[in-house]
Amino acid sequence: MKSEFSRRKFLRQSAGAGLGLGLSHALARAAEPTPAASAAAKPAVAPTAWPVSDELDESALREVLRSGKWGRGNGRMVAEFEKAFAGRSGAAHCIATSCGTTALQTVLGALDIGPGDEVVMPPYTFVATFNAITANFALPVFADVDPRTFQIDAGKVAAALTADTRVLMPVHLGGAVADMDAINALARGRRLTVIEDACQAPLAEWRGRAVGTHGLAGCFSFQASKNLTSGEGGAVLTNDADLAARCLSFHDQGKIPTAPMPGRGSNYRLTEFQGALLLAQLTRFERQSKTRAENAAYLSQQLREIGGLAPVELHEGCTRSAWHLYMFRYEAARFAGLTRAKFVRALAKEGVPCSTGYTPLNATPHVQALATNRHYWKIYGEKTMKDWVARSQCPANDRLCGEAVWFTQNLLLGPRSDMDRLADVMRKIQRTAPELARA
Repeated sequence: MKSEFSRRKFLRQSAGAGLGLGLSHALARAAEPTPAASAAAKPAVAPTAWPVSDELDESALREVLRSGKWGRGNGRMVAEFEKAFAGRSGAAHCIATSCGTTALQTVLGALDIGPGDEVVMPPYTFVATFNAITANFALPVFADVDPRTFQIDAGKVAAALTADTRVLMPVHLGGAVADMDAINALARGRRLTVIEDACQAPLAEWRGRAVGTHGLAGCFSFQASKNLTSGEGGAVLTNDADLAARCLSFHDQGKIPTAPMPGRGSNYRLTEFQGALLLAQLTRFERQSKTRAENAAYLSQQLREIGGLAPVELHEGCTRSAWHLYMFRYEAARFAGLTRAKFVRALAKEGVPCSTGYTPLNATPHVQALATNRHYWKIYGEKTMKDWVARSQCPANDRLCGEAVWFTQNLLLGPRSDMDRLADVMRKIQRTAPELARA
């Protein structure tokens, strides 16, 4: 008979996994880029099945099931996860939420961001970043990206600011980290609030300190594809006690208002089942992260030797990436003019699951529809919204979206020999590129 999940067992296992040291994509649903289908009978690389679970996860769920305490506030799992995740990240406070999107909405709501306010964000991100802003009827403003790092270009943020800018929202895309030194310096000079969208980046660090602790708050996602997952779920980290109290109240229908509230709230609570899963997942989180980082470094070394493939560059201050995505840019000219679409199909035929990543978010019908949204016309005016379309042009992002290739994080969880096979497949494609280009 399998043993029940217990706090003692959890602490023993988590200490062994590194949690006691203080301690994102199956591309997320239909709105995310879809991976290329593989036609190979025998895959060159078999990604580790995701999510990973074992007896500890099952026992944790059984304990919650049998306790009859399934919701936040009844049991202990959510509170214990919040304490563990805050401790691992070096944050004073953690508020668990129903998903990464609602983590962002919780912070924006607690700060009373709303009509007339502008929030600066990158165009190379999942649509949830945009949706969290528009859910508050604030205006999302795009600042272009640096294609080398896949992150928001801090040097282009200043040009996106107006008198109505309230928040800078960098996204730590793929698990790496945006240039927080430059972003925070700009924010201090303009008295702006920084909220980190770290939904893809738990465990990532900037200058040795965890993401989510460099702005006023950081937001995380535990969706099914994420490196730390409970199927759905999210969290807010902050070192500001006042904001933590407001977030706690906002995400729970405005209850327990221990800080001044703006008369807004919602239900974004995490369940005890999800809290239990996250506690179990934390026990292997550090080990998995180490494997991803080692494989990513080894693969990058190999790809740099293949002309025409440029692995993502990390900012000098990014002392640790979470490697939720392994991203690189593809240069067709170095592959005899083989288009990226044909390159990706060739990878799939060789049994390498991959994706071309995001399309330009600022140009999607969903985002463009905001320009004619009747509520936004009432708030901002027709001319402002027409001007907003012109302000939303991001040529560097357009170029990046045409060059990017992604591998998901579970492809980095296998042995080093998998990285050798990945590189060998890409060398083979380069050798046969003239023939493939003609096909």
